[in-house]
Amino acid sequence: MSKTNTIRPFGWQDKLGYAMGDMGCGFSFQLVSSFMQLFYLQFIGIDPADYAVIILISKAFDAINDVVIGNLVDTKRLSKKSKYMPWIIAGGLILLVFNAMIFAPITSLPYAGKYAWCLISYCLWSIAYTMVNVPYGSLHSVITDKPNERTALSTFRSIGAALPAVVIMIVLPSIVYNKVENPETGITEEILKGEMLLPVALVMSVVAFVTLFGTTKLVKERVQREDTGANATGMKAIFSAVHSFFTNRAMLGATIATVASVALFNSTMSLNNMVFQYFFKDTSKVGMAMIGSYAPMIVFMAFVGKLTAKYGKKNVIVSAMLIGAVSGLVSIFVPMSGDMTGMLIYIVCLMGLNLGNTVFQISVWAIVADCIEVSYRKTGKSEEGSLYALYSFFRKLAQGIGQAVVSWGLIAIGFIEGEGAVQAADFGDKVKSLYFIVLAAGSLIAFLSMKFIYNISKEDEKAFAVKADDTAAEA
Repeated sequence: MSKTNTIRPFGWQDKLGYAMGDMGCGFSFQLVSSFMQLFYLQFIGIDPADYAVIILISKAFDAINDVVIGNLVDTKRLSKKSKYMPWIIAGGLILLVFNAMIFAPITSLPYAGKYAWCLISYCLWSIAYTMVNVPYGSLHSVITDKPNERTALSTFRSIGAALPAVVIMIVLPSIVYNKVENPETGITEEILKGEMLLPVALVMSVVAFVTLFGTTKLVKERVQREDTGANATGMKAIFSAVHSFFTNRAMLGATIATVASVALFNSTMSLNNMVFQYFFKDTSKVGMAMIGSYAPMIVFMAFVGKLTAKYGKKNVIVSAMLIGAVSGLVSIFVPMSGDMTGMLIYIVCLMGLNLGNTVFQISVWAIVADCIEVSYRKTGKSEEGSLYALYSFFRKLAQGIGQAVVSWGLIAIGFIEGEGAVQAADFGDKVKSLYFIVLAAGSLIAFLSMKFIYNISKEDEKAFAVKADDTAAEA
């Protein structure tokens, strides 16, 4: 059984502190997710096919990285006071360095040097990010064991993740793009100023560390898990966690939905940037589209607790995802122009698409905590760090898949790499269509997985709440 310590009751400090943690992760992750691909393709001059290989190799490396760090978090305590906080601080400091390394302006290197720099810097960044994100994500299941409080943490984590995304999409375009007239068409286009991304990365790295430090000061770990199952160490512990993960049907369902959501939604933001760069020819409006796309999340946040309490997380998510999937399929065929009217239609289409994805993203962390709870009650093993690391690995693998899909898609529609490269006249229309196709596919796969594989019902959630209340009464 898990025992809840008699410390400060769960409250606003925990919610704010947990939101600050994903804000810190987000200032690094969102910058890399939104601009790394553009930086290496448009400024450094990496071929899209080579970039896809770099991403897939780095994500294969993450297969080892995530599992090893997850096991270390579970088995190696850096402090008697906390299992997770020292890892967050150490990882945050290392992330400062490698976040900046990714955006170094290495244009003078030979092509092989550029290729190696991109691969090595991204792998090192992945290690640092994992050192932060795995212990931070594992915190969710030990801050509280009450489902309604876990839902609140998941909601605030989503708020923390959204803020860096909005800042990056609103502020950065005016800093990192130049307006240049296309000599062939006479039309003014947006050109990436890649040299500006290094100072941006340095500033955001410092902000990320400050917010992560805030998490360690505001959040309290209340749930202490006792290993009542057979203890294992080293490789046996890793194999044990892998077995627990793949025999947990709910975890598999949530993971498949996550892979679809992250790979074909969250990791394709560079396509959204390119839609504004080449179709609307105005990157200053990217922020407006971002705000519009997050509107469903803002509305849903006001009702998430009541809706999930009444209908259960699965039912709420599946219903929203169905709307998103249908909206995505329709959006592929909606005609729109490159003017303001077309831009408004584009934003409305994104709002419908993002409804399902944002509802899932708001609730997914509470779902993962529930999946870890199921595993603990089934096996009696305190493997939250390793289980979250495995889940995190698939999220990162999805990021690589998403960026590879984008690269291959760009090749298919005729993208020309390199600084100042001139694209074909119809490239803007093609990149817009590609973006909607990718989003629709992600919505449909995520819906099917949550509907037919994920199996924690509303009744199961109520059972968690009853046991949590019994535990609190015993403490």
